[in-house]
This record gives sequence, structure tokens and C-alpha cells, in this order.
Amino acid sequence: MIKKLSHATIYVDNQDDAKKFYTEKLGFEVRTDVTLEGFRWLTVGPKSQPDLEIVLMEPKAGFMFDEATVKTIRELIAKGALGAGVFDTDDCHATYEELQKRGVEFLSPPQERPYGIEAIFKDNSGNWFSLSQH
Repeated sequence: MIKKLSHATIYVDNQDDAKKFYTEKLGFEVRTDVTLEGFRWLTVGPKSQPDLEIVLMEPKAGFMFDEATVKTIRELIAKGALGAGVFDTDDCHATYEELQKRGVEFLSPPQERPYGIEAIFKDNSGNWFSLSQH
């Protein structure tokens, strides 16, 4: 039986820029940053959740993708069409203020929803996320 999700992938247009965004702006820590046979395995995660690794994947042709697929993925990244996720917080308003000070671009400020308070932001590759307080 499946026990848990340990890794999730976010496609980014530049791994170095993404690493800087997730560590400096969101406060995540780097879990793994190694290069194996020309492939960079870069993972980050929130300090409060050490059992989850977010893979910051820069699409490149090779064993996973051909050139046409890489082109398509890069086009979707540019449109902000690939990434989505929900990050929980105990105080959406305070986290919103702190992340805004760090330069995180929000698409919407905290708003009351039937399920709690939510603000929407995007990373430097255009992936969007919900910041949620239940």
C-alpha cells in the first residue's frame, strides 16, 4: 500500500532562480542539490515539513523528454499553466504581509472563502499557489 507522498514536482524555467525564490522569499530549505550525468536534482521544502521534498525541475531533453516536449513544457511554464498547489499557514494575513515584503508577487490579497482565508501568489517561473488558512 502507498504510505505517503514524499516528492512533488514543479517545473521551473531556471533552477538557480527558483532555488533563490523558494529559499530566500518563501524561507524553504534546500534538501538536495546534486548533478548526476548532466541532470540536476534540486529539491526544497518547508522547514516544518521535513518529509516532503519539492522537486524544482528544469525541463531538458534526455531520457524523460524529447525536444518537442521540452518546448511545450517551457511554453506552458511561461503561461503559468503548470504549477499549482496549496501552502497552509496559521495566519494568512501576516504571512501575506511578510511574503509581500520579500518581493513575492500576489495575484490576490487574503480573502474570506467558505473553506477559510486564501491569497494567491506566483513564483518567479509563473507557477501559482494558494496560501491558505483553514
